[in-house]
Amino acid sequence: MSVNRLILGDNINIMKTMESETIDLIYLDPPFFSNRNYEVIWGDDGEVRSFQDRWAGGVEHYIAWLKERVIEMHRILKSTGSIFLHCDWHADAYIRCDILDKIFGDNNFRGQIIWKRYAAHSLGTKNMDMISDSIYFYSKSNTFTYNVQYGKKQDMKADGITERFPRIEPETGRRFQDVALEQSSNKSSKDEKRIIQGKEVVAKMGWRWTQETFDQRIKENPYIIYWTKTGRPRFKVYADEYEGLPMGNVWDDIPAINTMAKERIGYPTQKPEALLHRIIECASNEGDLVLDPFVGGGTTIIVADKLNRKWIGIDQSVAAIKVSDLRLKNRHDLYSQPYDLQLRTYDYDLLRNQNAFAFEKFIIEQFGGIPNLKQRNDFGLDGRMPDNTPIQVKRSDNIGRNVIDNFFAAVQRSDKKLFEKKKADGKTVGYIIAFSFGKGAIEEVARLKNKEHIIIELKKVNDIVTYGKPPKVTLTANELEQYKYAFEATAESETGIEFYSWDFNHKPEDGFKADIYLDKEGKQVRKLIPGEHQIAIEAVDKSGLDGTDKIKLKVNGRKEI
Repeated sequence: MSVNRLILGDNINIMKTMESETIDLIYLDPPFFSNRNYEVIWGDDGEVRSFQDRWAGGVEHYIAWLKERVIEMHRILKSTGSIFLHCDWHADAYIRCDILDKIFGDNNFRGQIIWKRYAAHSLGTKNMDMISDSIYFYSKSNTFTYNVQYGKKQDMKADGITERFPRIEPETGRRFQDVALEQSSNKSSKDEKRIIQGKEVVAKMGWRWTQETFDQRIKENPYIIYWTKTGRPRFKVYADEYEGLPMGNVWDDIPAINTMAKERIGYPTQKPEALLHRIIECASNEGDLVLDPFVGGGTTIIVADKLNRKWIGIDQSVAAIKVSDLRLKNRHDLYSQPYDLQLRTYDYDLLRNQNAFAFEKFIIEQFGGIPNLKQRNDFGLDGRMPDNTPIQVKRSDNIGRNVIDNFFAAVQRSDKKLFEKKKADGKTVGYIIAFSFGKGAIEEVARLKNKEHIIIELKKVNDIVTYGKPPKVTLTANELEQYKYAFEATAESETGIEFYSWDFNHKPEDGFKADIYLDKEGKQVRKLIPGEHQIAIEAVDKSGLDGTDKIKLKVNGRKEI
């Protein structure tokens, strides 16, 4: 499976197609066990189906629903990988004991992050205000990525850093504190010897550093060791390298998204980017692959993209996937990494008109094959199935008999031994994919099978992927008063319109950059400053296809279309 990729579908079905031990980090924020209809956020068919599946029974059913998905996550996670599962108080105990401990093992429990979302505000009740979520952190093994995270660095005087780093290094004038190198406890209580700056020193409880670490640290900084009056070595932590206090498991410095936040997209359970930034930096490195199987508003993949991680995002909701797509487009430029958007239904016109090589690669991968990347010395074949059965792709209609003849010859030349074996076993010797096939091609394939026992399969594109026509969109603007305009969009689609997005500062060279992500009605009222404006609207239908329209306005003048 290529990355980076946004995928529309049920995550358990998608994950079952993924190879084992390929993911470095998984963050999931599944729907909480609250039994409330506010969990239906986007309101589209995919989300409603998922909600109904989840609530077919009580908590036992919910745990079973989530558990089968976490089992797949454990399989595809690398042995050095980690998972962070976000939940609230309704089912956190069940999730830890019945899912995570059983699948990952309680020995791989690394922490329960308590994320304080906001301050307590309930008055006059006997119940505590639940102001936090839990994020369970498990690794798959004892070897895993962990980068220490620090809280916000405070002002030196206000935070008492001068007092915390009381000593001054005479050679450099740097302020530092000295920290113990000897263990405070050790089950073995075995004496350990180290050679430190030419001195042999024994620690009865053992050392924090190996001899190699001592040698390396002293080589990097000859002043790193501080010797006490009693002749014990300690190491120096410098004030000018102070990053703040290491984060524990209580995270109370990242507030929830409020109504005025710049990153707010109108998704009620949207998580702040700072939260995902800390998790991703904590448990992965640049180039690692991050998976969010409940992508929601897209925050995980947005942050992963910013931090130079590869990513995969999955969701059953059309709105979730398309809003995430819009957020990615807003931050992407010529230097950004490309990504694939995988929907259940594809735009017919885009398929027919895209680059021929790109189409071949796409349709072969969708068919389950492996495309030829070099496109040389391939006998005119475009790819192969995992068992090396050849594939040819024709991005056209009414494929004729001549294509069959040429393909038949190419199949034999490319791998005579495989061809003869497939023929002897009565198995398919090759596949041809096209939009449609003519009578001559169909008859010749039938003749080869009946007379010569050679099976060539003809596959139509719509047997492999579903395609359709994007919505037709019309945008109009009416001046209500000076500088104030009412904008209204109408759209036609075979599946029905899911939502609209707006770009009120549209620049064709930049593509569609949404400043309003989710509008169910397609109506907006705006005040515009004098001058020329270009406004664009995008309508997304229930299959995920989108159509656009745009208008130009000259404020204090006549409308131009």
